[in-house]
Amino acid sequence: MCVKIMVIGAGQMGSGIAQVFAQNGYQVLLNDISTEYLDKSISNITGRLKKLVEKEKMTAETMAEILHHLEPTLDLTRAGEAALVMEAATENMEIKKKIFGKVEPYLAPEAILATNTSSIPITELASCTKRPEKVIGMHFMNPVPVMKLVEIIKALQTSEETYQMVYDITVKLGKVPVVVQDSPGFALNRILIPMINEAVYSVYESVADVKAIDSVMKFGANHPMGPLALADLIGLDTCLAIMEILHEQLGDDKYRPCPLLCSYVRAGWLGVKSGRGFYSYQEGTK
Repeated sequence: MCVKIMVIGAGQMGSGIAQVFAQNGYQVLLNDISTEYLDKSISNITGRLKKLVEKEKMTAETMAEILHHLEPTLDLTRAGEAALVMEAATENMEIKKKIFGKVEPYLAPEAILATNTSSIPITELASCTKRPEKVIGMHFMNPVPVMKLVEIIKALQTSEETYQMVYDITVKLGKVPVVVQDSPGFALNRILIPMINEAVYSVYESVADVKAIDSVMKFGANHPMGPLALADLIGLDTCLAIMEILHEQLGDDKYRPCPLLCSYVRAGWLGVKSGRGFYSYQEGTK
């Protein structure tokens, strides 16, 4: 496969998306604003692949081939080489609009501009470009190499051709594409994040402690992990951002973020990525 894509944003989601594309034969340009971010991303991808080799789920030769498909770059102009550009930056409308504005002049006429947003309106993002029919949402789940679901979100302006190409690409990646409306939180986070927020309220209101809340959902509802551990994995800042979007756009007080969630984010306790959230992740502890 000679199709080339660019992933903009080498964080947790971006590196996972880049890995999945590279594993499926795509040439991947991984872009970010600093060499430090890119080096860390490639190191994380390499570490995940090494674990697969150690478990004999992948050969060393396959790992080398996958890494060969990954090319880190600081040069955003190289987006002109890509048939698909995937934006995977911070969950912030203004940041995403700025990225779209910077990359758009370099895109080939037929290139698709996709975003990995988990809640930001695709229609609004598309409207800030001169090619809204080529804009679409591809919401991957974390961790990307493991989770099968990809929500595909069409803007009002998205063409049927763009949608079909992205749907087909998603299938080729071995993922399960599910088409959802461009509604606040889409489908998954419209359900999931309010559940997490209610779990935080349960701690805030002393219904039970953190471990008890997670145990109730693991052993009573058969969830693979508790909602507070999941929130730490997602990132408490991301959970808060989604709740704020739901609250603002739907105008219903049931979507009001829990004050405890707000406090944790203000404290910089963002979960796994910061070393502390509802659990401590220092030196492998939890």
